[in-house]
Amino acid sequence: MLPSPADGLPPVSDVDHEFVPDLPDLIDAAEYESHPDGRLMRFQLRVTDDGVQVLGDAFRPTDLEAILRAIDDGPIEQMLCG
Repeated sequence: MLPSPADGLPPVSDVDHEFVPDLPDLIDAAEYESHPDGRLMRFQLRVTDDGVQVLGDAFRPTDLEAILRAIDDGPIEQMLCG
């Protein structure tokens, strides 16, 4: 089960976002048809000098944001699609 505001986390709508021009795609457009329910999520973890960087990609951004919020309460970098 995903974390929720009832778990003491802020609602996803209250999450600070930093919009960035580019982030790596972890899900390829060719995979969309294989996941019609939209539940696919991918994560990439990278150890840096500052700690661990978590990159996530998902069909459902609110679910992804809830997971990221449970890991850290800092701003979430997001790329605008379209």
